[in-house]
Amino acid sequence: MKKLFFATVVFSMISGTCLAAPSFFEGKTIHIIVGHSAGGGFDVNARMIARYMGKYVPGNPTIIVENMTGAGGLVSANYLYKAAKPDGLTIGHNVGNLVFNQVIGQPGVEFDARRFEYLGAAMQEHAAVALSKASGITSVEKWFAAKTPVKLGGVGTGSSIDNTIRLIKAATGLPIKLVSGYKGTPEIRMAIESGELSGGCLGWDSMKSTWHRAIESGDIVPVLQAVSAPYPDIPHVPLVMQYAKTDEARKLVQIIYSSSTFSRPFTLPPNTPKERVQMLRNAFQATMKDKDFIAENERANMGLEPATGEEVEQSIAGVFKLDPAFLAKLNNVLFK
Repeated sequence: MKKLFFATVVFSMISGTCLAAPSFFEGKTIHIIVGHSAGGGFDVNARMIARYMGKYVPGNPTIIVENMTGAGGLVSANYLYKAAKPDGLTIGHNVGNLVFNQVIGQPGVEFDARRFEYLGAAMQEHAAVALSKASGITSVEKWFAAKTPVKLGGVGTGSSIDNTIRLIKAATGLPIKLVSGYKGTPEIRMAIESGELSGGCLGWDSMKSTWHRAIESGDIVPVLQAVSAPYPDIPHVPLVMQYAKTDEARKLVQIIYSSSTFSRPFTLPPNTPKERVQMLRNAFQATMKDKDFIAENERANMGLEPATGEEVEQSIAGVFKLDPAFLAKLNNVLFK
């Protein structure tokens, strides 16, 4: 009888432990902190995921999205690393290219990208340069012949937008003037439409979703693709690599390609309990397969291209293995 009682108590304790772990999220609210302004591709992507992911997290928590802009995403990245409580209730969605700021040793970086916990990415950054019809530059040939540098909008040093523009300029020699400091892509689009800028370098899927009317009307014209193979819907638009004439230039273009996997990660603070990290990773990947989520992505032209947390981690680890001499060149291109 005593053995039966003991076994019952032990079983109850084990069962209670198993049931208690998932219940942490029950009745809680998860905050996704987007490092860019409302209405841009990062923001739209995060809000779409927030509508579906909660049902796959044990306990079915509420998920809401907040925006924390500043320094091209650096403010929110530092916040997630230093200030956010590592309990699984704060997720960051920010530009992964800030890892280059860390590797090169730029001031303002208060995080170690290798210590974040990565849930994965829903999209990968495949950028295109689009210019306004009003600028008069509607092809790469006209761009090379421009008498003054073409103004492209950026959000801050180290952001994927600014990095890609700087890499394109260094690799091709196109006349470009980077005008940085905009809060996000919505502000860049507004500046282009007002004539303040000539164009921007944005994720093509994000551009199609948030700027489709201007593209369809011809007021905004894609003129260059920063991808390894053309997008099916703009096959006539040339690739950056076509204008990279030296080995060094081609290496710079390869940096654009290699950073696509970690360009839009969803991230947890360091030291988040491993079991909660795994729950949220599982929920994130389940969301990527949700039929309604996929259908909404298709309607919004968001271009779903998921990566797992492990894939994001591996890609970021590769940046820390770059040759020091090439890093010195990157430093000159991205931050000088």
